[in-house]
Amino acid sequence: MLTRRGLLQAGGAIAAAALPPGREATAQPAGPVMTTLSAYMSNARERALPDDVIEKAKHHVLDTFAAMVSGSELAPGRAAIRFARAYGGAPIATVVGSDVLCGPIEAALANGVSAQADETDDSHAPSLSHPGCAIVPAAFAIAEQLGLGGSHFLRTVVLGYDIGARINMCLGIPGLSVELHRSTHSIAGVFGAAAAAGSAAGFDAQHMRWLLDYAAQQSSGILAWQRDTDHIEKAFVFGGMPARSGLTAALLVRSGWTGIDDIFSGPDNFILATAPAADPARIIEKLGERYEIARTDIKKWSVGSPIQAPLDALEILLKKRPFDADGVQKVVVRLGRREASVVNDRDLPDICLQHLVAVMLMDKTVSFKAAHDVPRMKDAALLRQRAKVQLVPDPELDRVVREAIVEITLADGTQLTERTKAVRGSPNNPMPREEVVAKCAELMTPVLGAAKSTEVIERVLGIEHAVDMRALRPLLQKAG
Repeated sequence: MLTRRGLLQAGGAIAAAALPPGREATAQPAGPVMTTLSAYMSNARERALPDDVIEKAKHHVLDTFAAMVSGSELAPGRAAIRFARAYGGAPIATVVGSDVLCGPIEAALANGVSAQADETDDSHAPSLSHPGCAIVPAAFAIAEQLGLGGSHFLRTVVLGYDIGARINMCLGIPGLSVELHRSTHSIAGVFGAAAAAGSAAGFDAQHMRWLLDYAAQQSSGILAWQRDTDHIEKAFVFGGMPARSGLTAALLVRSGWTGIDDIFSGPDNFILATAPAADPARIIEKLGERYEIARTDIKKWSVGSPIQAPLDALEILLKKRPFDADGVQKVVVRLGRREASVVNDRDLPDICLQHLVAVMLMDKTVSFKAAHDVPRMKDAALLRQRAKVQLVPDPELDRVVREAIVEITLADGTQLTERTKAVRGSPNNPMPREEVVAKCAELMTPVLGAAKSTEVIERVLGIEHAVDMRALRPLLQKAG
C-alpha cells in the first residue's frame, strides 16, 4: 500500500506517475465532455472557492458529521459499527461514534450508513439525491489516510457535490427511478464520493477518467429499499454503499489500475446502459459557475425530505393562530404523488407523515428523539390525533419540489391553510449558521457530550485552518 511518505516523494500523488508501457498506443481519445470534466476535476484541489460556497460547504460538512454521530446510536449505525469492528483492517480511519479504527473503505461504509440512519442528512432536490451521507464519509476516510489539510478536504467535498448531482441530472429525474426503478441516491453518491476521493488523492485528468470508469462500473442500487422496514438497507443504499464504492474506485486507480478513458461515450458506455436519451453535455453544464452544494438543502427537521414542508407549514400555522391538538377536527396534507408515496403510512416513525403530523399537533414541534421513538407509534393518545390526518396525493404538486399544502379544520369550524413553497434549509429559505449549529449541537451532545460537540462545531467552522483532518478523530469517537 502506498504510504503518505511515498506519495509525497512521488511528487504529491499518483497523478505524477507515468502511463503504463504501451498505454498510449492502445488508448482511445476521450470525447469533449470527458476531456472537459476530467480536467476540471483534476484542478479542483487547487481552485479557489467563493466565500459563500466555502461557508455553505462548512455547514454541510458539519451537518453530515452530526448525522454520523447521532446515527451511530440508531439500529443502522450500530449494525455498521459491528461490521467495521468485526471486519477489522489497518487502523487508518475513524468510525464515528465508536472506538473503532479500521481501513478507509470499511470506515467510509460504516460512517455512510450512520450518516443516513436518522433522516437528518442533507438532500439535493434537483438530482433526487442525498449527497452528504456518501461524499463526506468517503472524503474523510481518504483525508485521514493521506493526512489532508482542511482547505484541501473542503474542496474535495465541493467537487463531490458538483459531480454526483450532475450525473443524476444528466440521466434524467425522476425517470431514472420511476421508469427504470434505479436508486438515484446511490448513483449520485458513488460518483460524488469517487470525485471527492480522487481529488483528495491528487489525480491528474487521465487518472480522473479511470476513476469515473470504476465509479460507473460500481453504480448500482434499486428502489426496493423502499420496502425496508428497519432503515438498514436504505442507509446502505444511500450512504454506505456509494461511499465505499466511490472510495474503492479512487484507491484502485491510486494503486495503479487503469481503465477505459471515456466511460460516457463509445460502445456500451454508461449513458447508453443507463439512460440512452440523456445528453452527456449536462454533466459539465456550468461547472465552476454553479456549485451544487449551494443548491443542497439542510434539513431543519430530522425526518424524511417530503415531510419537511408539511412540518414547516404546521409550525407557521401554530405561530399565526395557536391551537391545541384536541381542538383540531381534521388535517389534510397535500403532496406531489411521488413524494406522498414515499411517506404514506410507513412503519418507521421518521418517514411516516401521518405519525409525525400527529406528533407536531401534540408536541408543537418534532424533536430528533420524537422522530425516532418507535414505541410511541402505538401510543393511544397519539393514534387518536393520527386518525385526523389525511394525506392527499395532488397531481398539481407533481410539478414542484418539496412543496406542501396543509389544511386544518378546527373543532369550531375555523379553516386554516398554509402552503410551503420554500422549505426551511433550502436555497430559497436557508438556515443561517446559528440554526445549523443549534441543530448539530442537539444531535451530537447526547452522544459525545457538550464539550466535545462544541469543539467539533468550532473545528469544522474553522476547517480551513486545519493542518491534518485526523485531528478530529478524538472528538468524533467515544468509548465502545
